Amino acid sequence: MNVYTARQAILDRRQRVVAYELLFRDGPENVYPDVDPHEATSKLIIRTQLNEGILAVTQGKPALINFPEQSLYSDMVHLLPNKQVVIEILENIEPSEKLYQRCKSLFHRGYRLAFDDFVYKPEWQTYLKFVRLIKVDIQRTPFEQLAPLFEAVKQRKNIKLLAEKIETQQEYQQAKELGFNFFQGFYFCKPEMQKTKDIDASYLMISRLFYAATREDVNVNEVVRYFERDTALTYKLLRFVNSGNLPIVEDIASIKQAVVYIGNQQLRKLVALLATAMTVSHKPRELVRISVHRARFCELVAMRKSPAMREMAFLCGLFSLLDAILDKPLEQLLYSLPLEQEIRDALCSEQPSMLRLMLMTIKSYEEGHWYNTERLAEQLRMDYTQVEQLNLQALLWSEQYQSLVV
Repeated sequence: MNVYTARQAILDRRQRVVAYELLFRDGPENVYPDVDPHEATSKLIIRTQLNEGILAVTQGKPALINFPEQSLYSDMVHLLPNKQVVIEILENIEPSEKLYQRCKSLFHRGYRLAFDDFVYKPEWQTYLKFVRLIKVDIQRTPFEQLAPLFEAVKQRKNIKLLAEKIETQQEYQQAKELGFNFFQGFYFCKPEMQKTKDIDASYLMISRLFYAATREDVNVNEVVRYFERDTALTYKLLRFVNSGNLPIVEDIASIKQAVVYIGNQQLRKLVALLATAMTVSHKPRELVRISVHRARFCELVAMRKSPAMREMAFLCGLFSLLDAILDKPLEQLLYSLPLEQEIRDALCSEQPSMLRLMLMTIKSYEEGHWYNTERLAEQLRMDYTQVEQLNLQALLWSEQYQSLVV
C-alpha cells in the first residue's frame, strides 16, 4: 500500500537546511488529517523508522517529530535512535512533576528535547536545563512579546531558538535580527510530500503477537510462529534490529535469532507500537500470501535436505517478493536488513547455492515450467512428484494463515 509523510525544512542563519520536521499524512493531499495525535505519531514512526529508516526520509539530517502527551509517555520514544531525532513536546502539555521526570529521563538517555509553539511562563524555568531547542510560532506570539523568553534563555548557551511560521522576507529579517538561530515556514518552502510503499500487517496476527509478547512468561517459539506467518511483521522486526538503537554484533540468520537478540523488553515495545499504529484491514494480500507459501516450501525442502538451513530457507522465501511488494530494488531493501550474506546472495545473485536452488524450484513450479522444475529438483536430489507434495503441504500451511485474516 502507499503511505505518505511530509517533511518541512529547517534552515540556519545562512539558509542552509540543517534538519526536517516530519509530518503525518494519510493520503496524497498535503494536509494534516482529522486523526488522533497519538495515532498520527505512531503511524509516522512505523512508516519511517520501521520502513526505510528516518535517515532515508531526511537525507541523513535530524528529524523533528511531534509527541503529544500519550506518545511522550509511551515506549515508542525508545524505538527512535537518540542521535537521529528531536522530540517536540507539544504546547498543550501542561507542566507537572510527571512531565519533569519524563524530560529528565529522556535527557539522560541522550534524547534532544524541543518545546513546540512555546510561550514562556515562570513555571517552565526548571525544564529549560533539559531542552535543546525552543520553537516559537511568530504568528501566535508577535516579536514584541518575546522579551521574557529571550531573558529566560540568554544565560543558557545550550538552548537554540527556532522561529516557525515565517511567511515573508520581513518576518525572516526581524527574526534574524532578534537572534533566532533557526527558521521554518512557507517563506522558505512548504512541506514536501514523501510517498513510499509499506506492507500492511494482519490485524489478527498483530493482536495475537501482542498477547504473546506481553505475557509474563514469553514463549519465544510462539512469538516466532506469528512472525513467520506475516511478511510485514518480519520485515519490521528486522528493520527494528537494524534501526540504530541496538549494537549489531552478528548477522541475523533466522526470525528466532532476531527475536532472542532484541529481548523481551524491546520486543514488547515494538509490538505495542505496531498494535497502536496499524490500520485494520482484513483483505488478503496476494503477494504476501505467495511469499509466505514460498517460505514454507523452502523450509520443507531444507528440513529434508539440510536441516541446519531451515530458518535461512524460510527467510529466503519470505523476502523473495519484497521488491514487488514495496516497488523498490530488492538489493536496496535487503541492504537495510541485517541478513546473512548467504540469504542476500540467494535472492540477488546468479551464483548457484542450495538456497537459490530451493527458491528457483518453487518459482519454476509456480510458472508451470515442468521441464525446468524437474531439472532443478534433480539438483536438489528430488523429483517432480516430491516437489508437488511439498508444494501442497506449503499451500495448505499458507491457506491456514489466510483463513485467519479474511
